[in-house]
Amino acid sequence: MSDNNDIVKVDARGLACPEPLMLAKSAMNRAGGKAVEVTVDTETAKGNIVRMAGREKRDVETREEGGLFVVRIGGKKA
Repeated sequence: MSDNNDIVKVDARGLACPEPLMLAKSAMNRAGGKAVEVTVDTETAKGNIVRMAGREKRDVETREEGGLFVVRIGGKKA
């Protein structure tokens, strides 16, 4: 996991579920008001993280980059 001023980045490529989901949840808990960006390499991991972010009432965006999925999780929705 890397952390800069604006975003916490998590590289969960090559990890089997539920590990990417657990890493994403942990990063969200530690990020404070920062966004969290999780990179995964399977559609399943992407879907699980998107659903978890929705349950947490977080803004979520996804994009595909070179066969990888990047899930950006923002702050809580009002």
